[in-house]
Amino acid sequence: MMKYDVIVIGAGLGGLTAGAKLARDGKKVLLLEQHDRPGGCATTFKRRDFTMEVGLHEMDGLHPKDIKNRIFDDLGITGKVEFLKVPEFYRFINSRYDLVVPHDPEEAKAILLSTFPGEEKGIDDYFYHVLNVRRVMVANRDKPDRSVGEFLDEIIGNEDLKLVLLGNLGYFHDDPYTLSWLYYLNAQGSYYGGSASFIQGGSQQLSNALSGIITAYGGTVRLNSLVTSIDYEGTLPSGVTYEETRGKERGTFSDTATQIVVNGAVPNLAQSLLSKADGLRLSESIAGNNIGASLLTVYYGFNKSLKEIGSKHYSTFIYDGSVKSQKDILDNMHSDFGTRSFTFVDYSQVDSRLAPEGKSVGAVCCIDYPSDWAYLDREEYNRMKADVADSFTSRCEKMIPGFRDAVEHVEVATSLSVKRFTLNPEGAVYGFAQNPGRSLDYLSHLPDNVSIASAWGKIGGGFSGAIVSGYMTAIDVLRKS
Repeated sequence: MMKYDVIVIGAGLGGLTAGAKLARDGKKVLLLEQHDRPGGCATTFKRRDFTMEVGLHEMDGLHPKDIKNRIFDDLGITGKVEFLKVPEFYRFINSRYDLVVPHDPEEAKAILLSTFPGEEKGIDDYFYHVLNVRRVMVANRDKPDRSVGEFLDEIIGNEDLKLVLLGNLGYFHDDPYTLSWLYYLNAQGSYYGGSASFIQGGSQQLSNALSGIITAYGGTVRLNSLVTSIDYEGTLPSGVTYEETRGKERGTFSDTATQIVVNGAVPNLAQSLLSKADGLRLSESIAGNNIGASLLTVYYGFNKSLKEIGSKHYSTFIYDGSVKSQKDILDNMHSDFGTRSFTFVDYSQVDSRLAPEGKSVGAVCCIDYPSDWAYLDREEYNRMKADVADSFTSRCEKMIPGFRDAVEHVEVATSLSVKRFTLNPEGAVYGFAQNPGRSLDYLSHLPDNVSIASAWGKIGGGFSGAIVSGYMTAIDVLRKS
């Protein structure tokens, strides 16, 4: 049994960032990860000639005021990882409109005004709010939160304009009428206020760099190590028990620590890791919080760069023609995959280094739920995945003629895949749903020496949310010691 200052459970970006900060500041850190690589959703995997990006389409920033700059400088990431600017925010397509929305807010406003004349006030109001989040929050601090759907209905009349502005809704949630207005403004404002980036070589590069910082400063990172319980001394957590699931050291081990940082799902923490009393208290405190949606991804390896066959845009959001207003979005998210709205990302639009010269990688992504796959046996499950891949390939062929012939490799990861690899309930990729007025009271029901550094914590999901959550959690731990 080894004694550490801090044990971090989970090597997603939140856990890696927390571990790197704590190790750099002199703490003896043990990080335990049940998967065979660090990163959580910030990982890649190899198929033939292709490096498939698991989670990252674009990360907001890095603009001059972005806190991630300070975090990366402090941790020594700057210069070790190449961040590539994404060329535009997104292309939006439905049966009525096809337009490109730039990251630059003034350019975006000009395009939207020319496309939707008569909506000048609503467009101005929208951009004022997403670009002045702190001022808006101060002005509304005594008012209850509301949904972004309500906000858009209040300021804009044209339904298609609302849909265009919600093109990247899947980055946050599945329904504008149950998505916190303040959360959305904060997240969306970072994209418009400061562009976005892709990590050259894939997000695994960032995860590996953070893991390397932990070990470089004397910490230990153990992969294939599943934490089965948090151990107690009296009424206070004092360490963890974990199973090494692969390699020569297979077995069960226990180590101790003064502080425990959890980079994982709060429901799992409550149900299976904490003591019965602490787990019950935490379970009761999260009962009013909803678990967020999951994602389905179709990974493509192409035998050529898609630029060669006319692909011009990095991110394209395709809304089915049946989605005529915000009210149709949630129903569409539960519709057949042949009509479900989706995103296509063409990584050949940047120097992604995900494929050799002359080839490229892309991905289709849409909201997904475990219920879409429930009660299927393995054969039915695999057949449905193949059908879904073929359906999305056909839909992309209509958008990019020659798409199907360029496909060299294709495979599908469902919400059940996400659940298996991340252990998140329902395969949730963003933690708790960011509903209006979501309570954070559960954070006060944790044991004094247990902290949350993940999408399930105070800040929420996404790459930036996890990174900032991990860093701020580390700061809190350092203040306690």
